[in-house]
Amino acid sequence: MKNVITRAITGILYVAIILGAVMGGSWWMWGLTSLFALLAVNEFNRITNKNFVSNTTTLLDMTGAVLLTTAYGPQFAGEITKSGELSTPGLCLLFYGVYLIARFIIQLYVQDGNPLSHLAHSILGQIYIAVPLALLNILYVSTGKYIVLAMFILIWLSDTGAFCVGSLIGKHRLFERISPKKSWEGFFGGLIFCLIAGLVMFYGFHSYFLIMNLWQMLGFCAMVCVMGTWGDLVESLIKRSLGVKDSGHLLPGHGGILDRIDSLLVVVPGVTVYIFLICLI
Repeated sequence: MKNVITRAITGILYVAIILGAVMGGSWWMWGLTSLFALLAVNEFNRITNKNFVSNTTTLLDMTGAVLLTTAYGPQFAGEITKSGELSTPGLCLLFYGVYLIARFIIQLYVQDGNPLSHLAHSILGQIYIAVPLALLNILYVSTGKYIVLAMFILIWLSDTGAFCVGSLIGKHRLFERISPKKSWEGFFGGLIFCLIAGLVMFYGFHSYFLIMNLWQMLGFCAMVCVMGTWGDLVESLIKRSLGVKDSGHLLPGHGGILDRIDSLLVVVPGVTVYIFLICLI
């Protein structure tokens, strides 16, 4: 019972922070993506290198991730580069280039086990974590807060629907090699939850989703559900390959931050492509 209460309190606080940041505006959104980048890259480095990694390389990777999220931060979306001057996003990208060079050079001097493996993990961490979070900022600027808010809500509903339906009637394994508990019944339960929510959003809050017609809205909901499921499976693959149960212990009852944003990291690229190709063209 105590674990259930702890898990519930942590979940409520986690959701409240995300909702507050999304609705709070550009600086809050940048703060959220940068915080996720810092925490997730740190966790990723620790689990992929089995805690045998120098603090120097981890700090450098965390800095690189924040530079990338800042370069596309919503608060800098209106900046115009003047002749002979670099905007803040431009400076961030410039320093991100410095980070990439420095990351390779520093590995020459840091003796922390397998250098090639650690370099590969660093670059993978940037692609897996920093790039999707930077894309999240781009999506926030391009579509507005309500699309991003809807995306988070749909991720949570997909997880809830999959858990409820899967627990009740789940029999056919979805991807037993990676995640033995997931079922096709659970997946379709999550999809139905998302599609119903999409109908409610479209007809109840249509003014917030003017860039989409009904079918595009339903496609958006399906995209979130499918990509969210894959995102969860990708992190399960990483953890299973590394022999770890949770990515960390930051969130009591929930594991690490990667355990919470695993779906988001795949949903964001998928939704970004969908929005720009289907809804904005």
